[in-house]
Formats: sequence, structure tokens, C-alpha cells
Amino acid sequence: QLQAFGGGLVQAGGSLRLSCVASGSILRVNAMGWYRQAPGKQRELVAVRTTGTMITDDSTNYADSVKGRFTVSRDNAKNAVYLQMNSLKPEDTAVYYCAAAVSYMGLTTRPTYWGQGTQVTVSS
Repeated sequence: QLQAFGGGLVQAGGSLRLSCVASGSILRVNAMGWYRQAPGKQRELVAVRTTGTMITDDSTNYADSVKGRFTVSRDNAKNAVYLQMNSLKPEDTAVYYCAAAVSYMGLTTRPTYWGQGTQVTVSS
């Protein structure tokens, strides 16, 4: 229901753009974002894009390790979320998973939907 793609091999300092598209059967996912899992490490939240409501604005949140380098964006018309990754470092090497949930809280605790993962490898 979530299809992620765009990973690959890149040298340190390079850029990659990940994309994730949700199928039409997924409804009301106000929060979409990205997790990653490096070998031998726990899965960690990387970035979240939350659609605003009548009383709140759209918002983005990032892990400290990627702030200033990664940008998460969303196309509501396409039900898609993107992760632009710049100034990549070897420690960014991981399998990246897109995720979706009704709310930011849901996305950060127990996402409702997961993509299949896409490998990002950054060489030094």
C-alpha cells in the first residue's frame, strides 16, 4: 500500500531523493514520513511531514542527525511523500522505510502503514 523507491549508492557529499506513493486504499493519513534502519541498529525516525488542520499549519520534524541536510515534502494530490537527502554521510547508510498514520503521534509511535524499504548506501 506504500511503495518506496529512489535508493541507491552514492558517494559522501552526494544527494539522493526518495519517493513514496500511497495506494488509493489508504485514507486519512495526515502524517507521512521516513524511518531508517542501519545494520545492527534499531529503526529510527528520520523525518515527518504532517498535514495541517483547520487550526494548525503543516509541519515538519527531523531527527537531529539529519537537520539541515534532509528535507521532507508531501504532495497531497498524489498521496506521496518525498525525502531529499543532501550532503550524505556514510552514517546515513541504511534501509529507508516510508510510513504513514492518521496523526503525528501515530506515526512516531506505531505507524499504520509501512513501505517495503529502499537501500541507501553512502560510500566514503
